[in-house]
Amino acid sequence: MSTDLVRIRTGVYHDSVSLMRVSQAITALPGVEVAVVAMATELNLGIAADLGFDLPGAGPSDLLIALRSGAPAELEAAAAELDRLLSGLAGRTAGGTAVEHPPRTVRAAARDGAATLALVSVPGPHAFAEALDAIEAGLSVMIFSDNVPVEQEVLLKKRADELDVLVMGPDCGTAVIGGVGLGFANVLRPGPVGVVAASGTGAQQVTCLLDLAGVGVSHVLGVGGRDLSEEVGGRSTLRALRALDADPATELIVLVSKPPAAEVAHAVREAVAKLGTPVVTALLGPGQDDLTTATETALRALGAKVPAWRSWPAPAPEQSRPGGGAAGAEARAGRLRGVYSGGTLCVEARLVAGTGEFTDFGDDAYTRGRAHPMIDPALRLEALAEVPPGDVALLDVILGHGADPDPSARLAPGIAAAVARGVPVVVALVGAEGDPQGLRAQAEALRAAGAAVFVSNAQAAGHAAALLAGAR
Repeated sequence: MSTDLVRIRTGVYHDSVSLMRVSQAITALPGVEVAVVAMATELNLGIAADLGFDLPGAGPSDLLIALRSGAPAELEAAAAELDRLLSGLAGRTAGGTAVEHPPRTVRAAARDGAATLALVSVPGPHAFAEALDAIEAGLSVMIFSDNVPVEQEVLLKKRADELDVLVMGPDCGTAVIGGVGLGFANVLRPGPVGVVAASGTGAQQVTCLLDLAGVGVSHVLGVGGRDLSEEVGGRSTLRALRALDADPATELIVLVSKPPAAEVAHAVREAVAKLGTPVVTALLGPGQDDLTTATETALRALGAKVPAWRSWPAPAPEQSRPGGGAAGAEARAGRLRGVYSGGTLCVEARLVAGTGEFTDFGDDAYTRGRAHPMIDPALRLEALAEVPPGDVALLDVILGHGADPDPSARLAPGIAAAVARGVPVVVALVGAEGDPQGLRAQAEALRAAGAAVFVSNAQAAGHAAALLAGAR
């Protein structure tokens, strides 16, 4: 019989990414069946209630802890580890020491004049007020939060224009400011390329390929995936382009986006033509360059060598496996199944492959109330387990700070099971050599599980489509 532990800590706040990582760590402990560690928003309270927890009254400024284990001793051990992890979060500051009287608002924190940028990572319904507070305090702001209404995004960016600051986001997953990574960020060498990205994983793909080619970045300014939509009108993109154009450390700009609205793309291209810094555009869409091709264009513009992008072929198939194992010489009767954590990478793969069924598990519809798939692969593993023999599975694995500390360890069993039942698996591994997970170690572990691995998402998609057609 399972035992539950439910606690409410009043007036305790931690950002959603940190709490998701804590929940993941506790769930992985022996005997823990369920762990919900989150701010007590209506959504999170509903999730805990649906899981069968008996909840006391709580509000969004309170911390909800709900644990379930099959044995009291294991529950006690999990609670002790949770206290240790939460104590670590409570003591963290930029300088690594605790603050005796921390400010209670963004504007109060900005009064000492040292800060120029605020990072907002709160549940979407609460992000607008915090971001507006930062803007009114004269700060640029990175809004990591997703599920922010587009009307609020427009209001924030209009006000930012008036006060001459930059809004990155909402749903800005990646940024690098002066060498400091924010959100999901890879370990990149410094260099001459500035990136403006209406895409987090798109920025990661481009910057990681640049890094693997020996070229570094000055800044990566994420602007949110909707910035080049008709509603938002590219407001942050235009401001970010001007900022990088004025930056003496930036010699070349790369502009990355999911398929933009046609009129907005035209306006952005007109603005690009007026800049003094050369710009390489990677605005995904039919007939447009993929991210790897755009990166190669940037390398040539800098006079840098374009390398042969690294790949690790799948092991030779075992003939005893149903469906011929990892690959066959004949065309397959099934479909290409894209099981993605990155929205832009998912779009790019669909464009390159030209066929198949693709799901972006990083979309707001899948992340509401749960960890992003770059942190928790559970939903993708469920989807991979449902791919039938004869189909080909294609997925991305993203490395860097903020992502799963060892993604291959959790994905490998699902990949091996898919290959064993006759489903070839192709992986786009996006990472830099300096990432904490270890790019080569991750690639070799994924290959050992039976996958073909590519550092280029476009090449991975092309390979998967070729497998389906029997060309590989």
